[in-house]
Amino acid sequence: MPKVKIDGVEIEVPAGITVLQACELAGVEIPRFCYHERLSIAGNCRMCLVEVKPGPPKPQASCALPVADKQEIFTQTPTVKKARNGVREFLLINHPLDCPICDQGGECDLQDQAMGYGFDRSRFHENKRAVPDKNLGPLVKTSMNRCIHCTRCIRFATEVAGVEELGATGRGESMEVTTYVEHALSTELSGNLVDLCPVGALTSKPYAFEARSWELSKTESVDVMDGLGSNIRVDTRGAQVMRVLPRLNDDVNEEWISDKTRHALDGLRHQRLDRPYVRRGGKLAEATWDQAFAAIEAKLKDLDGNKVAAIIGDQCDAESMVALKDLMTALGSPNIDCRQDGAKLDAGPRGSYIFNPGVHGIDSADAILLIGTNPRWESPVLNARLRKRYLSGHCAIGSVGPAVDLTYPVERLGAGPATLRELVEGKLGFFEKLKAAKHPLIVVGMGALKREDGAAVLALARDFAEKLNAVRADWNGFAVLHTTAARVGGLDLGLVPGEGGRDVEGILAGCEKREIELVYLLAADEIDTKRLGKAFVVYQGHHGDAGAHRADVILPGAAYTEKPGTYVNTEGRVQIGQRAGYPPGDAREDWAILRALSERLGKTLPYDTLDQVRTRLVTVNKSFSALDQQAAGSWGAFGQEGTLSDAPFVSPIANFYMTCPISRASKTMAECMASRAQLMAAE
Repeated sequence: MPKVKIDGVEIEVPAGITVLQACELAGVEIPRFCYHERLSIAGNCRMCLVEVKPGPPKPQASCALPVADKQEIFTQTPTVKKARNGVREFLLINHPLDCPICDQGGECDLQDQAMGYGFDRSRFHENKRAVPDKNLGPLVKTSMNRCIHCTRCIRFATEVAGVEELGATGRGESMEVTTYVEHALSTELSGNLVDLCPVGALTSKPYAFEARSWELSKTESVDVMDGLGSNIRVDTRGAQVMRVLPRLNDDVNEEWISDKTRHALDGLRHQRLDRPYVRRGGKLAEATWDQAFAAIEAKLKDLDGNKVAAIIGDQCDAESMVALKDLMTALGSPNIDCRQDGAKLDAGPRGSYIFNPGVHGIDSADAILLIGTNPRWESPVLNARLRKRYLSGHCAIGSVGPAVDLTYPVERLGAGPATLRELVEGKLGFFEKLKAAKHPLIVVGMGALKREDGAAVLALARDFAEKLNAVRADWNGFAVLHTTAARVGGLDLGLVPGEGGRDVEGILAGCEKREIELVYLLAADEIDTKRLGKAFVVYQGHHGDAGAHRADVILPGAAYTEKPGTYVNTEGRVQIGQRAGYPPGDAREDWAILRALSERLGKTLPYDTLDQVRTRLVTVNKSFSALDQQAAGSWGAFGQEGTLSDAPFVSPIANFYMTCPISRASKTMAECMASRAQLMAAE
């Protein structure tokens, strides 16, 4: 490891890093605009100048200069300060003085560095450059007069998002960052451009002129829009969620989030359930909590437990799920299921239903097989991780499933189970690539598991993983990619039918035959509510979506930003989201509603506080005691041998922008849908 001196202090640094990174390791701040640790080096803003000896007798760009042994680096000399002043002065020649109306105000790198490193006056009096704004779609607002040509946005679109739609035209003062063809960006990660922009050239269009950063309260939480569990920060003003931003977590989402995670938040303000309702005379009427509980109590009176069922939704927290499980057990009902889509996964060995290698394990994989999944829509941030692995080289990626653009080259092997069978039998060339890999990774999506033959597909994928020696002490390359935030937590808690119990399909069939008389929907909206027949439906949730429309009693719950909740992501990582605000009106936290209902029914649940509920979680499954930790799950027999269908695998997500009650209530997501439709029509 080379030894360098930074401002007279000697430090040992890893070989191959840049001078800028070495300075950061030494705790020395180096200003920069174009440099970003997750993007390629551009070296075009020249703000990170330092003096280096031995070396040329002029300041060097530290972001592009590798360290060398016995190098001396000077960051605070008069020459360096003068150079930085000059760079800052040049950057401000054409930058408009519109900080009071700029949405980046208060969070602007240009403001901060002008204060810390800039000149105290301007010597230029010519007219400033004027640049037309660009239309990048409904999410990213452009003010290109402010652009300083750092090219971060171009590099992100090309390298991380995999959509080469941004570039630079012209030279010098005439240079413009623009789209090659005038249309909206076609990536599900476009909102990250706003975070990357060091000035106010790219800002959030839905958030424009809504609030200032210093007005907002900031709360750390977890995303529930897909199964990845991206770490987020929820910014609120009063009771209203103003924006959602990513939090840094290298093991999960790095520092990216999807556009749905970021911009579906306006759905939290529309179609909300803020008071109980009871159906009277065929119409839902407002009621008190006591009246709603009384209606449920009257229906459950003398009702056999086998005629009661519960279905859990896709965004439920673990606290509410364990409370519902305990209530159903007290009522004597084995009919409970957390698999709304009918996925053929059981609460067996944990390794059978989690992403065993973890998201960070993708970086180690040297051959990847995708089965029945479109990760670009099912988990855009995880898909960016797959692209990152492809760009690093020496990784073959094959797909059995839908033929879609994943933003990186994929070897299309086929569309359905027949192809998978041929691959397992070694009849396809990709088998040899998987066999030769030291760390093969098999990713099984819900498109392969929610089918009638899903259990057989799961068993075949397990056999293949074992055949490839992908499951061993130092590596478990079997990965299930979930599309929902509640699924792994539900399986951890055993929210599957008990002995003699019914799954979702069985519950719906029982309703049609009048064998099920009461169904409790815990924020479950992704089922065919027409099949509920004449059953008495209790809906507990936060939006007036499909389940609420069919309900006989509505109990208003809290959305994920309005309650502290525990969530388990697709890799089995237990994470906690904090409360950023309070639910509207008479709505309450979901576990508290179930606790109150149980008391009314004479089946009082044995916990009164959130801490007690979380103690109950650990009692049911010890994995809930290990927060923010990921490890491969236990292995064993799972799946079920059976006949495979000839039907091709189909992704469970047909519309990325509307997959849940929150996103369906979002005006911004509707605009994104319209923009994507226009783009597809133009193509």
